[in-house]
Amino acid sequence: MRMSLHFNKKLLKEKTTLQSYPSEDGIPSDTDRNEKLLFVRYILRIFAQRVTGKFMIWDEVGEDKFEREKVLLDIEQECVEAYRRKVDQANVSRSRLHQELAETEAEVTHFLLCLGERSVPGRPEKKGGTLREQLDSIAPALREMRQRKDERVKQFRSVKGEIQKISAEIAGKPTYEDSSRKITIDDNDLSDKKLEEYQNELHRLNDEKNERLQKVDIYICAIRDLSATLGTEASMIITKIHPSLNDLYGISKNISDDILKKLNGTVVSLEEEKHKRLEKLHHLGRALSDLWDLMDASYEDRQKFSHVIDLLSFAPSDVCAPGSITLDIIQQAEAEVKRLDQLKASRTKELFLKKQKELEDTCNISHMETPSTEIGNIMNLVDSGEIDHVDLLTAMDEKIARAKEEAASRKGIIEKVDRWMLASDEERWLEEYDQDENRYSVSSNAHRNLRRAERARITVSKITGLVESILVKTKSWEVERQKVFLYHEVPLVAMLQEYNKLRQEKEVEKQRLREMKKMSIPQPVAEPDSFYMSRPATSNRRITNRSINGGSPINRKYSGGFSNNTSNYTALGTSMRRESRK
Repeated sequence: MRMSLHFNKKLLKEKTTLQSYPSEDGIPSDTDRNEKLLFVRYILRIFAQRVTGKFMIWDEVGEDKFEREKVLLDIEQECVEAYRRKVDQANVSRSRLHQELAETEAEVTHFLLCLGERSVPGRPEKKGGTLREQLDSIAPALREMRQRKDERVKQFRSVKGEIQKISAEIAGKPTYEDSSRKITIDDNDLSDKKLEEYQNELHRLNDEKNERLQKVDIYICAIRDLSATLGTEASMIITKIHPSLNDLYGISKNISDDILKKLNGTVVSLEEEKHKRLEKLHHLGRALSDLWDLMDASYEDRQKFSHVIDLLSFAPSDVCAPGSITLDIIQQAEAEVKRLDQLKASRTKELFLKKQKELEDTCNISHMETPSTEIGNIMNLVDSGEIDHVDLLTAMDEKIARAKEEAASRKGIIEKVDRWMLASDEERWLEEYDQDENRYSVSSNAHRNLRRAERARITVSKITGLVESILVKTKSWEVERQKVFLYHEVPLVAMLQEYNKLRQEKEVEKQRLREMKKMSIPQPVAEPDSFYMSRPATSNRRITNRSINGGSPINRKYSGGFSNNTSNYTALGTSMRRESRK
């Protein structure tokens, strides 16, 4: 009886203990407590059965009462300890479920923050059910969020990998190796906004890469074109800048700032070389043209270097034909110029003397003074190379042109002067004819001389008008030219004025002789004036037929004593030149 009471007390105590435990979700549940109480009853029932069997054995054996109590207490304690262990294990399991649920909730929240989303699609807003039910309800959403995070991380890695690769190419670093260890992803920010920023950066880098590739291609094309024009090897130049720029190596092109700078510098250098060579060819072309003109080169000789002459009309930007300004062309042109230079000195002498002769002939025809030229000194300068051959011949051409131009302006006056000279010769002949006492004698030439005398008188009658016409034209020429008209280094105006003066004096003398003859007053023989040459008296003088007929008369030059006064005219012209120089 006492043992039954003891068990009942234990049962009530355990029941009270079980009622004091909370449920799994923290809220007391009658169902949970009932289940636990049933479990306790089951254990106690087994314990009671075993104890009852023990009592029967003890009664049969006659076990001591105190020993029995001790054994019962031990059994009771073991049962309580076993129960408490089970309860503690249940509490630990519940705590673990709570922690797992909290961690799951935190992970879902973290995914939402990382991905930049507000809620998990398909997850109920209200929580309900046991801990396991709650875990089971959130597990699909968690798996989906993990998958979405993994996909987003892959997208980030792909975009950042491309960014790093293109950045490395732009920076000119060695070939980029795709390794995930080199790509760092911030797991705290995997939002669409951040991904869009990376994609925009990648798009910008792609644009910059394409732009740089276009620049590289433009530079390479320019180098190839310039190299073809200059006759150099473009492949060697490009490979020297960087091997990746040569398509033969089959590697991606280096598009760094340093490479672009080198490419630009190479293009500028080739452009400068092109300008330098073209300028040199222009100089050689002009030299060849001048030398050809100087030495009257044949068409065949000129045709050999026609391409050099054609370049004279081209600007640097217009020269793009392959091999048009190679070093070989320059060297050939230089050799030809050198060869022609060696022949130029002797040819220059010949041409100079030829032009000097032409100048003298032009001046002599127009009765002009030939410009003084120190031919010996000029020849020495030509041999020594101290004088430019082209400038020398150009100066001679200018002198000839000026002489021809002045001769053309003097032509009308010179023609009249020639007529005046011829008329003066006729006047002098007529003077001698009139003084011949035998002019009317019967001879074979008398009739011929008479007819000539008639023509001479007509010519002489026109001298005055002719001289006046020459004076007017000469003075007009001098006003226009602002210089003195010289005829054999003598001023023509002074010569004509002196002629008129002497002619007037002669007419006065003739008039005086006529008057004296009319008065029949013997007069001494007049002294020959300065207008006539010294000659014997008329009565003793005989003019040969040869003289009368226009042969070689005594001191035959200009009529009217013009030849006797040549020295006076020369002195007069010299003095006038000196005054004009002052």
